[in-house]
Parts: sequence; structure tokens; C-alpha cells
Amino acid sequence: MRPATGWSGRFEAVIERPVKEPSAVYYTGVDLGTACVVLAVLDEHFRPVAGAFRYADVVRDGMVVDYIGAIRIVRELKEELEEKLGTELIYAAAAIPPGTDGLDSGAIKNVVQGAGFEITALPDEPTAANAVLNIKNGAVVDIGGGTTGISILKDGNVVYVADEPTGGTHFSLVISGAYKMDFSEAERYKRDEANHAELLPVLKPVIEKVASIISRHVAGRDVDGIYLVGGTCCLNGIEDIIQKKTGIPTYKPKNPMFVTPLGIARTCTQNAWD
Repeated sequence: MRPATGWSGRFEAVIERPVKEPSAVYYTGVDLGTACVVLAVLDEHFRPVAGAFRYADVVRDGMVVDYIGAIRIVRELKEELEEKLGTELIYAAAAIPPGTDGLDSGAIKNVVQGAGFEITALPDEPTAANAVLNIKNGAVVDIGGGTTGISILKDGNVVYVADEPTGGTHFSLVISGAYKMDFSEAERYKRDEANHAELLPVLKPVIEKVASIISRHVAGRDVDGIYLVGGTCCLNGIEDIIQKKTGIPTYKPKNPMFVTPLGIARTCTQNAWD
């Protein structure tokens, strides 16, 4: 079963051209990523209507390291989207790397509230992504900037979660060393799709390390497919290396960077999260 891909395509469209039809309520997903902060807005029928993102360095390895900067960015993106939609955005959900709720859930909650939202949900990232993918049996793997999060699902229920500190930051460090670039330049070079074919063999060892992490966590479990999300998975060809290394069919949607924020928005309600 391949994951649904229409959501991310529709979201890309409304980033450029928001849907301004009135809605009784709006649901916002706030994705505080290591490399990028994304806000996704859904209408009362949970259809994408607006979105915005900004590359930032306010989170590292899944932990908020620049609290004030994170609040400022989320508030600015919120205000930008409110101006585009002509309405106030009240409700928001956010997400955390799996297994880290005791470490950083309070900080993330405070960032979202500090930006002016009423927070209503705080799922783990791969579980949120599955609100879009609708995987019944398999592993949702969220490869972000700092960590790789894994949620294993059976009959649509999460039965196992894990998170390990390997992700896009490590990809950029490899590029930085191989090309004698500073880190920020390596990040920009990595994001340019025109460079992906050249970068794939350079990054193959670290991709295989991610695949080994996945293999270790799915070992002995009934996983019939791996479903990739997260900005790092935008690298063309990453799914082929992971599939070859794990021996498990591996899929990714059109733009894996936007699956998790859309899934986070789908977990949003009008009831405050405590």
C-alpha cells in the first residue's frame, strides 16, 4: 500500500495561494523542526487552506534551544497567515519526537502558547504524520534535521515508538566536510534538488546508518512497508537506499517535508490540551 500523496500537493498550492473561503473554525499544525518551522492551516472540514514555513535554528536534536527565537518565528508566521486569511487563528497542535514527552513537551507547549495559540494536542511526530498517511500496518519513519523518529503501526494502532539522534544535520556535516563548505552553505546546497544526484553517493554511508537504525527497531516486528516523511527525505533516491539496506518496501510522498505538519493540524481540536 502506497501512502496518500494528494495532501502535500494541495498544501504546496495553498502556501502560494491561500483559500479565503469562510470557515467556522481553523485548525493549525505547528511543526518545530531542527531546520525548518512549518505552520499548516486546515478549515472546518480539515482541508488545507494556508501554510507558511521558515528555515531556522531554534531546535536541535528535537529540543528547543532558542525559546525566544522559536516564539518569535511562530508568532510571525501566525500573523502572516492571519493576514492572508483575514481571520484570527486560535487553535493549534504541535508535536514532539517519539519518546521525548518527559523532556521537551513543556517547552514546545509554551512556545505555541507564547505565540498566541491555544494548544489542543501534542502527539509524537510519526504518529501525527500517519494522520495523513493512514497506514494500517508498517513503520512511519520521520527523518528530520536532528533525529529519526519511528512509529510502528499494527491495525492502525501505534504499538512501538523510538527516536534516535541521526538526521539531516548529519547529512549537512558530511557535505560540509566533503566540499569544504561551512555548515550553513552545506544546508543550502543539500536543499537544491539539482545537486541531489551528485550528493547521493556522498551521503550513502549516513543514509545506510539511518537504514540500520530503522532495521534495528523493526526487527522481529510485522512491518510490511516503511513510509518516509520529514525534510531530510526530500533527497531524491534516499528511499531506494533504505529499501535496499532494510529489505523492506519503502515509500515516500511527493513532498515528505509537509506530511508531518499537515498530520499535526489534523490532530488539532477545539478542546484545550492539558
